[in-house]
Amino acid sequence: MRGISKAYLIQRFGMFVITVWLGLTLMFIIPRLAPGDPVAAMVSRLAAQAGRVEQSDQIIAAWRERFGLDAPLPVQYLRYLHNSFRFRLGYSMAYFPTTVEEMILRAMPWTFGLLTLATLISFTTGIAIGALLGWRPTPRLLRMTLPLTMCFTAIPAFMLGILLTYVFAFGLRLFPFAGAYARGLAPELSWEFAASVIHHGALPACAVVLTSMGHWALGMRAMMIGNAGEDYMILAEAKGLRPARIFWLYGVRNAILPQVTSLALSIGAIAGGSIIVEYIFTYPGMGYLLYQGIVNNDYPLIQGIVFVLICGVAVAVFVIDLIYPLIDPRIRYERQ
Repeated sequence: MRGISKAYLIQRFGMFVITVWLGLTLMFIIPRLAPGDPVAAMVSRLAAQAGRVEQSDQIIAAWRERFGLDAPLPVQYLRYLHNSFRFRLGYSMAYFPTTVEEMILRAMPWTFGLLTLATLISFTTGIAIGALLGWRPTPRLLRMTLPLTMCFTAIPAFMLGILLTYVFAFGLRLFPFAGAYARGLAPELSWEFAASVIHHGALPACAVVLTSMGHWALGMRAMMIGNAGEDYMILAEAKGLRPARIFWLYGVRNAILPQVTSLALSIGAIAGGSIIVEYIFTYPGMGYLLYQGIVNNDYPLIQGIVFVLICGVAVAVFVIDLIYPLIDPRIRYERQ
């Protein structure tokens, strides 16, 4: 690829591997710092539901052996790394015998389809608003109107989700308040199913878009104001180029680089930061699945979901580093 040397590719790939390894190590340690035994907690929940569990000690010992929790921590850690790099994430402790891979594969399309799309809409809309706010020729009336679109920035996404649910689901009854599609429909490629998915996903998507759009707009506005006095902007105006060309190719193109980096880093927050939003709307995405894993002390499920998030963020940052020269030709990774 133009502007990128082989040594840089090797270096970035090495950083990618180290990032994933450090993330996996932390996710192995953190759940085990919590007090209590997850298997004993699971048996206790069964006892609370059934009233009594016969031979609970033998059951706990058998399940600890089944999930490898009876082995020393170094052995557990090596098994965990080996299985993670082979994408064998094991069985869920709370939903045995369902595997973690199956649960993630069921939840991932919902998170990717809804929250990733909402994040991209928020990003593009916020970038456009911020660029117009930082662009001097923008009409005064538009400058006064655009800040109104950022009034929801200070509201947490889950609080706005509750408000939207109360107004549009329970009050006006325009949208459903829970689920990903209507009952009685089977997931299939049909217009009826697609319309139901869009109808159910409108409120959680609005909660994400409205609360995050101002973040991108404020950052882009600051970058546009900073670029306004640069020599290349002054030269472009002196050459008599069209204002639209100056705005997009000279202003937005140079100001958007830090925002693209932030977008790559925010990918991990798409699922992790949407836990409460998905919980409020009972949306079957990875955020809701992670919430269930935390509540149930389900080590394999928590580790599997976070492993996918770590890999997603690491891959996004790796790809962004590679496409930077395409966004800004001034950036070069070749040896001089």
